Amino acid sequence: MEAKIERRAIPASVTEVVRARPITAAAAAVAALGAATILGAWFFQYGLGYQPCPMCLQERFPYYFAIPLAVLVVLGEQVGASRKVLLLALLAIAAGMLWNAGFATYHAGVEWKLWEGPRDCTGNFAGLGAGGLLKQLQSIHVPRCDEAAWTFLGISLAGYDALISLMLAVIAGAGFWAGWKQQRVAE
Repeated sequence: MEAKIERRAIPASVTEVVRARPITAAAAAVAALGAATILGAWFFQYGLGYQPCPMCLQERFPYYFAIPLAVLVVLGEQVGASRKVLLLALLAIAAGMLWNAGFATYHAGVEWKLWEGPRDCTGNFAGLGAGGLLKQLQSIHVPRCDEAAWTFLGISLAGYDALISLMLAVIAGAGFWAGWKQQRVAE
């Protein structure tokens, strides 16, 4: 059984690639920028020693979903997968990254003390009672969600994640929209 690989002329510019294959272009951009973002988070954690709080770790989950899905979209278009499936995958990526932009904005607001965050990473553990358990909990350092570990230009890592996630949602959404319009014209 032979896989059908569609041969196309090599476009001369990036603009031509985006116009000719918007689904692939958007998915490749999401995969590359998402991977750079996760690598940056890992650099801050493992290279510079900034320990992520529980909310920071939750902000990574949409990337762990979006990056492999974006790679599958690129590969799927190369082997002739259903265009509707590819479009739905881009829509799922856009929705996941939009959700993450909202969650990261919430986290940044917690850091700026605009609203309260979850008690498990912003409150103290004094209400748990006396004894050995309380002493053990006091010796464990859990990074607090309401304290920004690092800022640049007044924006914390959560704030940058909100901006990056929103940008990735827009890229995936634009790829979906352009691919959908392209399919409608072809029908």
